[in-house]
Amino acid sequence: MIPSVNNTGSKTFGLLKYLYDTGKYEDHTDPHLVASFDGMSPDPGRHPNATLKDLQQLLDQPVMALPKHARPAKHVWHTSVRATADDRILSDEEWGEIAWRIVAATGIDPGGGQPGCRWAAVRHADDHIHIVATLVCEDGSRPDDFRSGKRAQAECRLIEKELGLHQVTPGDGTAAQRPTSAERHRAERQGRERTAREELRESVRRAVAGATGEEEFFDRLAAAGLLIRKRFAPSGDLLGYKVALPDDLNKDSEPVFYPGARLAPDLSLPRIRERWSADGHDQDVVPAGPAERTAPGGPSAARRRTAAAAWQAVLVIEYGDDAVAAAHIASAGEVLDALAKTSAAHTRAQLRDAAFAFERASRSHVRAERGHDRALRQAARDLVRGGPALGRGEDGATTAMAIDMLFFLITAAVHWHAQKGHAQQAAAARQAAEHLRAAYQLAAAQPLGALYQRGRHLGRPLLQRQTTLLREALPDLAEQILAEPGWYALAATLTDAETAGHDPAGLLADAAARRELGTAESASDVLVWRLRRAAGLPADTSTMGSGAPHSDESAHRTGRQASRRSGSRRGRR
Repeated sequence: MIPSVNNTGSKTFGLLKYLYDTGKYEDHTDPHLVASFDGMSPDPGRHPNATLKDLQQLLDQPVMALPKHARPAKHVWHTSVRATADDRILSDEEWGEIAWRIVAATGIDPGGGQPGCRWAAVRHADDHIHIVATLVCEDGSRPDDFRSGKRAQAECRLIEKELGLHQVTPGDGTAAQRPTSAERHRAERQGRERTAREELRESVRRAVAGATGEEEFFDRLAAAGLLIRKRFAPSGDLLGYKVALPDDLNKDSEPVFYPGARLAPDLSLPRIRERWSADGHDQDVVPAGPAERTAPGGPSAARRRTAAAAWQAVLVIEYGDDAVAAAHIASAGEVLDALAKTSAAHTRAQLRDAAFAFERASRSHVRAERGHDRALRQAARDLVRGGPALGRGEDGATTAMAIDMLFFLITAAVHWHAQKGHAQQAAAARQAAEHLRAAYQLAAAQPLGALYQRGRHLGRPLLQRQTTLLREALPDLAEQILAEPGWYALAATLTDAETAGHDPAGLLADAAARRELGTAESASDVLVWRLRRAAGLPADTSTMGSGAPHSDESAHRTGRQASRRSGSRRGRR
């Protein structure tokens, strides 16, 4: 159950007109009162002789009784209380009781003989109610509604348990502001899947991902088609910014602008500048030229570097200081934004949803200590500057490699948040991990399929030798891996590593020593990408033929060479 306490307003009649209007809004059906301060308020939805004006005048009466100079300029308090999608449909009586509990908990009408405000609860849809109150008590005093939003949240947690409803994870005040009812209705009228606030939040996050300074950041916002307003001090220093979608207009046909801080707490200009200063960049320097804005190696190299950065970040989150771990988690959000922005069409939707979900997990009350997360921020920068990736070949295969590593990074974030009691962040990270899992399956199907086919054709003696190697290197996991379809892809990767001059047993042991392997959906898949990244092997082998040793003799020769090299290394140590 989700309460949303909105800003106070000045027009009771205008709000009531919106709540009772069934012509403009599809979900406004049968609007009627379910409760009110006296239980006898006129209901324009059910009683033919009652009008909106009657209800408005009754609610405003304590306000109008004050001398004109003593009336609060904004006297209308409004909150909606919404059930979740999997909750049962509540009765009017249940919604009425919920309304009474909310106004008591928030101080609007505390009961117990204490002075209260006049209020009414309107239900115009199955899944939610709206409570309208006027912020002057019957005795002319003002209500004690300080932090009414948090008090409403706490009461809803109790209501959920008592009524057997879905229990929403408690918040901690670090979430981005939810879209208002008016914003949701405007999005519906405009045919948008998300509200303007949500679209702008995503666009700004993508623009800041890997950016090195203000000019590059604002250039990206403009390139995304956003309208931008900057706020300057009298000295000429830039203080802040606002953004708007060109086609999101108010009733006066003017664009609706949102300050960065109102999109998300970490999207204010001062908070964004913290990232640049920690990177060692000065936001006032001249940005890099076109040649410098291109990541070396293109999309596939950028994805390899992303996989390497994610690999190291897992250890930092598991074993580092909290402030440093929080910085890496925040920067993981930048990497997801950058990867979604540059992804191929078949993975774009899932990666975008992963980034959208993880946004909530990127912030907590643990203040991030920026600077230690440079590798991840550089990875985000490389992804953007590497350009869009193709969905096939080395680009597609290294995308699967990067997603695989990022999945474990996000899983580490789940564990970190859970240990800290950050319920909403842990839930958001789990949701992001599921989207990453789906994106991985789409990205990995072709390259792993090619490796699988190569592994099936290695020949029985060579395949048996790789089986023996696996059992010796990973005795606890060997039987699980041999039973997985991905074993053949791993066998082909071990052969490629031998051909490239590596010690496959050493690579296996090092890759398996990392956390989370035992809980992976496919341990063989994880080992394939870890080995190919560590050994610098091509991620896509669909065009390989003569390069891989298919004959038993060449494989034995390669194995003897690898053993000699391994022995000489042991001797030097």
